[in-house]
Parts: sequence; C-alpha cells; structure tokens
Amino acid sequence: MSEIEVNVSSFGSKRKYLMMRYTCPVTGKRIARSTGTTVKREAERVAAKWEAELREGRYAPASKMTWQDFGLRYFAEVLPGLADKTGDLVGSVFNAFGRLTPPRRLADVTSGRLSKFAAALRAEGKAEPTIRSYLAHLRSALQWAVDMGLLPALPKIPKVQRSKASKLMKGRPPVAEEYERMLAATEKVVGPAAAPAWRHYLEGLWLSGLRLSESLRLTWDRPDRPCIDLTGRRPMLRMPGEFQKSGQNQLLPLAPEFCEFLAATPEDQRRGRVFRLPGLHGIPQPRWVSEILSRIGQAAGVKVNTHPTTGKVKFASAHDLRRAFGTRWASRVKPATLQLLMRHKSIETTLRYYVAQDADDVADELWAAHSGNTCGNTGQNPPYASRQETTEPLVLQGVPRQAGRDSNPQPTD
Repeated sequence: MSEIEVNVSSFGSKRKYLMMRYTCPVTGKRIARSTGTTVKREAERVAAKWEAELREGRYAPASKMTWQDFGLRYFAEVLPGLADKTGDLVGSVFNAFGRLTPPRRLADVTSGRLSKFAAALRAEGKAEPTIRSYLAHLRSALQWAVDMGLLPALPKIPKVQRSKASKLMKGRPPVAEEYERMLAATEKVVGPAAAPAWRHYLEGLWLSGLRLSESLRLTWDRPDRPCIDLTGRRPMLRMPGEFQKSGQNQLLPLAPEFCEFLAATPEDQRRGRVFRLPGLHGIPQPRWVSEILSRIGQAAGVKVNTHPTTGKVKFASAHDLRRAFGTRWASRVKPATLQLLMRHKSIETTLRYYVAQDADDVADELWAAHSGNTCGNTGQNPPYASRQETTEPLVLQGVPRQAGRDSNPQPTD
C-alpha cells in the first residue's frame, strides 16, 4: 500500500478541525478523518502518522464480515490443507465458540470475548490443556483473518494458567495391579470368545505406549502405514509422516518388552495388522474401540480421575495405558530418549508430563550416592536394593516369551 498519500484539508470553514483524507487504492473511495487540531503543522504530523500506518498495514476499518461467513471461508480455504483429525478439532472449536460466546461479526471477536470463552469452557469441566488447545486453534484462524485483510489486528489471546488444584494429565497412569484387573475383567465385557484377542490388544498397549489410532493401524508389512521394521539389528517402528503430529517420516525405537511381545507371534502370521480384533473387517473405528476399553476399565474398577466439580468418574482407557508406559520408562531413560519412545513432537511435552521423579526414587538415588562415598561411611549396607539394567541387544527372532501371556489368537488377514 505504498501508493497511499494522506493530504490535509480544511473541508470548508464550518469544520472545527482540519481534516485528512486519502483515496483507497482498492475501492477508489475517498476516506477522511479529523486530525483533532486546527494547527496545520500539527495536522500534517497526524496525517503523516496515519499515512505510515496505512502503508504498513497497521490500520484497517472494522470488518463487516459475519462470523458465520468467516467460518465458511476458513473451512473451505484452510481446513483441506490440515490433517483430518486437526480439521475435526477445528470444527469442534468453532462450534463451541459459537455456542458459548456467539459473535455476530468477525470484528466482535475481541480479547474480552476470548477470555469469556475460556471461562465458559472451564465451567463446562474442560481441562486446562484442552482450553489452551482451543484458544491456540482460534488464534491460528484469527491470524489467518489478519493475513487476508479481514481483521485489522490480532486480538490478544488470554493466557491459560493451570490452577493449583488442577492436574496436568486428564487421568493418572494405572499401576500394574490395576492393569492385571483389566485383563481379568475383559471376558466380562466382550465375552469368552473375543476375550483372548482383546487381552492380547491390552497387553500390546501396555507394553508399547502406542496411541490408539496408531495401534489399530500397526502392521507387519505395510510401509505406507505404521509398520514393524525387522530389517535392522533390532526391531523398529516405521512411522509415515501422515500418521504423525510432526508430519515427518521416522524410524523409531521400540521398548524391549514390546519386542518380546511381538516375538510370540509365529513368523508365518507376521503379515497384515498386528492387532486384529474379532468380528471386524478393515480398520476398527477408534471411538468404538475406545468405548470398549473404557468399559473394561469400568468393569475392573480402575478409576483414573474424578472431576472436582461435576464428580464425573473417568475409568482407565487406551491413553491411560500409554501414560503408564511413559511413567514406567521415565525413571529408566534420559528425557531425550523418552521423547523418541513416546514420539512427542516437542521435548517440552515429555518434560511437562512424564519427567517427574518419585520421592522414594530420589531417596534411593541419594542413598546410593552416599554409600559410594568413603568419607564418614559406617561400613553398613543401606536398606535398599540397587537397580541393574541390561544392555544386551534384543533380536525379535527367537526372543524368549514370558509365561502366562496370550499368543495372538487371530488368523491372518
């Protein structure tokens, strides 16, 4: 907009202040504003400032576009370029915003309205990370509106700070005893015929840390999907970028106990999907599988969270088993290694949710360091057991199987 020139004019003797005006290069209309002064030198300084704002794009009139029209345009022009799950989430965000704090125009989306939206989400029982995610998606949409010239400036997005009583995780990680109860309760939910396949699936989630959608797509021999790669020195997980939040193709390490779990599958059955739930053709719907797993958690009485205001109980589900996996490995490996194992896009996520040491573990570490210090040592052994870690390479072929686990009960595709 460098061709814009703002001129000062008196606009006749009836005007109290000098006026400034310019011709819009897009519409051709003459646009005028008061300078707020009768002194020409001061009016010229005001006009020069306005001209600079216009040329740099820092000023624009309030948008007359309705919120509904903006949503339709954003969905048509932006969402097709996003991942399907991201597009679904954006749709949920727009619906929630229109329901809780409905704006009439795009220009009505102010910092105050966004703050009220965050408060309304909190009143509905949404977790702080969810509120933060909703605001982030709204910010992206509003920034696009600014880039397209539909809004003069981006409204300030309220910061969502976790309250003292709130938790980082939506549910706590189940412990081993609770996981065993879930295995025992599986037959009650799915019946005796389907129980072995579902127990096999539960065990795979417990040992792998896979996300629900990843586990349902995991294959032995499809490199275009999440796939077990057996070509290297150790079994690896090959993840195509389209199935990752980072969008990158990656070859990632697998937990040794999951490799042992995979080794129980006979070689002639290592094709098609790794987890095949009975009675289903094609890839099962994640929502349906998640519902079954939650019912198993409820039947086992594994409560992982209770909402402080609504009192709604959350029973263990697929993601809670992933949390348990991350918690177990957090005390064994470095944060950077855990990030790869959990496939987090950012190490901040790993540090925020999983790298927190238990007080007993810290005490053990302090006593271990103390026992190695000869200065002032009484010679007595400390009352704790030292931990040992094996560094022997694991190979899928021929790895011994722990007793008591179900083998893969399903026929090949």
